[in-house]
Amino acid sequence: MGGVSAVSIAAAMPAHAQDADAESEARQDVVVVTGIRSSLEEAMDIKRNANGVVDAISAEDIGKFPDTNLAESLQRITGVSISRTNGEGSEITVRGFGPDFNLVTLNGRTMPTAETRLVGQRGNYGAGGDRAFDFSNLASEGVSALEVYKTGQAILPTGGIGATVNIVTQRPLDNGQSGFVGSGQIKGVIDDSVVNGDDVTPELSGIASWSDAENRIGVSLFGSYAKRDSGAPTQQINDWIVFDPAVDGPFEDSSYVRGDGSTQITNPPKDGQLYAIPQDSRYDLSELSRERINGQLVMQFRPMDNLTLTGDYTFARNDSEELRFEQTNWFATPFDQIIFNNNGPVASAAFMQENNNGSKDIGFEQTDRATRDTLSSLGFNADWELNDDMSVIFDAHSSISKSRGNNPLGHSATFVTFGAPVILSHSVDYRSGYPVQDYTIDDSVRGNGNGILDAGDLGTQVQRSSTASAKNSIDELDLRFEWELDNSRLVVGGNYRDSTFDRATATTQQDLGSWGIGNPGDVEQFAPGLVTTYCLQCVFDDLPVGKADTAFRSSPTQLFPIFQDAYAQNDIIRGGSNDTVSEEITSLYAQFEMESEFFNRPARINAGLRYEETEVSSDTLQTVPTAIVWTADNDFVIQNGTDRESVSGSGSYDYLLPNLDFQMDLTDDIVARASFSKTIGRVAFSNLFASTTANAPNRPTVLGGQVTGASQNPNLLPLESDNFDLSLEWYFDESSYVSVGYFDKRVKNFIGTGVVDRNLFDLRDPTAGSAGSRSGDALDIISDLGVDQSEANLFTLVALIDANGGNVAAAQAEFQSRLGTDGAAANALPQSYVDAILGQYDVVANGDDPLFAFAVEQPINNREGKIDGFEFAGQHFFGDTGFGIAGSYTVVNGDVELDPGASPSENQFALTGLSDTYNITGIYEKYGFSARLAYNWRDTFLAQTNQTGDRSGIYVEDYGQWDMNVSYDITDQIAVSFEAINLTGEDQRTYHRVPEQVYYAYELSPRYILSARYRF
Repeated sequence: MGGVSAVSIAAAMPAHAQDADAESEARQDVVVVTGIRSSLEEAMDIKRNANGVVDAISAEDIGKFPDTNLAESLQRITGVSISRTNGEGSEITVRGFGPDFNLVTLNGRTMPTAETRLVGQRGNYGAGGDRAFDFSNLASEGVSALEVYKTGQAILPTGGIGATVNIVTQRPLDNGQSGFVGSGQIKGVIDDSVVNGDDVTPELSGIASWSDAENRIGVSLFGSYAKRDSGAPTQQINDWIVFDPAVDGPFEDSSYVRGDGSTQITNPPKDGQLYAIPQDSRYDLSELSRERINGQLVMQFRPMDNLTLTGDYTFARNDSEELRFEQTNWFATPFDQIIFNNNGPVASAAFMQENNNGSKDIGFEQTDRATRDTLSSLGFNADWELNDDMSVIFDAHSSISKSRGNNPLGHSATFVTFGAPVILSHSVDYRSGYPVQDYTIDDSVRGNGNGILDAGDLGTQVQRSSTASAKNSIDELDLRFEWELDNSRLVVGGNYRDSTFDRATATTQQDLGSWGIGNPGDVEQFAPGLVTTYCLQCVFDDLPVGKADTAFRSSPTQLFPIFQDAYAQNDIIRGGSNDTVSEEITSLYAQFEMESEFFNRPARINAGLRYEETEVSSDTLQTVPTAIVWTADNDFVIQNGTDRESVSGSGSYDYLLPNLDFQMDLTDDIVARASFSKTIGRVAFSNLFASTTANAPNRPTVLGGQVTGASQNPNLLPLESDNFDLSLEWYFDESSYVSVGYFDKRVKNFIGTGVVDRNLFDLRDPTAGSAGSRSGDALDIISDLGVDQSEANLFTLVALIDANGGNVAAAQAEFQSRLGTDGAAANALPQSYVDAILGQYDVVANGDDPLFAFAVEQPINNREGKIDGFEFAGQHFFGDTGFGIAGSYTVVNGDVELDPGASPSENQFALTGLSDTYNITGIYEKYGFSARLAYNWRDTFLAQTNQTGDRSGIYVEDYGQWDMNVSYDITDQIAVSFEAINLTGEDQRTYHRVPEQVYYAYELSPRYILSARYRF
């Protein structure tokens, strides 16, 4: 078959020439069996014959991997769980260690990673800098096998604490037969989620391998093209703000409650209980497209029987784009009605409602996010057998991974924000677990007065762009000597790896009509006909959704230059940085393997030692902020100067990394293993930057706003893990086994967060409410007049003090003259007046304002953790019936978890990614038919810690998915197949701190693939 043999597992490196020759001779006399059963048998053999704990997945035939996505295949290995982007597997977690701490190699070579990861995810400012490998960039048809090393070995590159995953690709002289062999495949992808796009998109792939009759010269070529269009209705909350009554006071005294006491509060927070308020609620429609191209060329030459030379080039490109059209309901606060869910440690707002006067806005942001990821790798290998027992292997490669913005303006994200100032009242209800919005409008105040929400009501606010480019280059040399005797094997060698990660970011922000929508109707004025309406609520099939019958869509990259010219008088605020991290890694290693007997039973011992030195240097050129400008009630902009500041740092470390594996055949069918290894996992490149960042507040600090900053640390050490493994495996039939394993990982140098309250860049706070400042005077006026202590009132008064040249009495008189006197408007400012002030004035700090006290976070090595768990796996075929079953179950435990009731000012350490997983696959293969029905499930897990100013955790809820594959061999050469992914259309949901705080909900749909394959 087209997969790799068990000998490849010996060292994640090219197999010996003599092994390849012997294998070639053997294969001349056998019929190659392909299919699911043979693939599972080969993977079982790899597991049984490996040193330590190793699992594998093999191709069913040349160009025929079991799944269309490599991550989807890996999730069926015990201990491996995956994360999904737009319904496709992208990154892996192994035994509780997330994507950053699992090393991915291609034919034994360390692969670079540089994805900036924006499309299909939250946020518009993703810039990259992690070490996670995105498996969706590689087509599965070009892969022969995936090898997952869960225990450390001295001969493996360092970086994988959870596992090292080796991707094995085709080599022509490994086929064991001369002439041409290969396959071609055409697929049609039908995605049920498509809203605007092609209903059927193509995937094409082909692989061909040729070698001469003497097996001296070989060439293989692989190519693939894949296009996918899809759509995704989503719901999200920008942020939940968590308050500690011991610090911020009880909710009843907060700025969310009307000053006259008229706010209706149901189930108020208990005494001392934390409470949480969402900033807003959002509905989105995303239209996504992806285009992927892969290719690989391998050339081999065997000038002598004992020398094999291999040159190869691998290329991958993945273009992704997302057009996202959003509806945002935000609250001007205070509320007229609020209901809490206060059953847990945090009282979370479950229902909120407020009345307005027909001039508060509803937002409609338009976003175009696009990236281009590329991977190129040029390699050379020489395998020279000195004699029957000794070999020298030299391997070198130069590989580069790049990611950049790729929308029509060259940005990673272009987003244009406008709104309609027509809201009379609105509410949001979270009691279903999702935001159900409702609103009423009155467009006679600031709209076009026709009684309906349409493009004529829209006014511009701001437009922004984010551009990120990242490049990770790796040059690696490996030289090793192998000496084999009858029952032992020694490998000694050295490895040199030079890795450089470069990242450049650039951001812009331009006020248009400002957040107060100073010019209602300007959208149609400057961009007539470019903004159209659609029914947003109509695209939701599963998730509870409220009122969104009229929403707006347009091309933000078309609007951006139009509005930039229309508001050329408004400054464009720019920011960004350039960061470089270099790692120079030098290693020496030795590994000895011996087969013998123990208590008269076959046994094998494998012992190794790796010594490694790493030098780190980091350089940053960053923009220097000059002010944080208060532009609206709870909106702030960081003003940057034209100067850039250069910062640098360095670090170094060295490690001795031993490993010891013992294996014993207790009977002819039962294998026992015990392993110990020490491994390291390097922290994300972004943690090693030398930069410092100041973030804007999420609301005025005197009203509970939080202001944070961040600095990185080039001197961080890698995570260091002592790993213990025990396993018992029973191979009770040719295609059947069951196994149970226990693993224990004791990890040091986990990244914690050190937080220091300090000022950054001499920035001052115009919202602090300190005595003698404008905001302090404004608070005194609010108190004297008995009006709501709201963000809008505070901003309006500070702006009026500025407008009156610092005359506080004049500002108070102007403010008081604008207050309403009748009914619901009594003692409140008209929204139209507030919006006018927002549009006319920005507040800039002066010398009377105190310095900002930023909570500055810096990563530090100050945590230890323990992860342990059990892995159960098995497969069985029921004789010659064609039926079989395979499955696995993993239990993972960690000794540190987040406390959802912890104070918002308290940083917590917890292990992310920990979750139980299981999968089960039913199989039938006979009479040319091949069928699989698989279910994969992952429990709820913590994805992020200490997020935003209230240091909350972000959790991904449990998720299970059914997949199916059916194929039929029409002839020995021609086969057709049908595949269904996410058969039942399961959806994803994440939450903030507690389940009641929905954070992101993603509606997914089934995907169907029809294919035809020709083998030659």
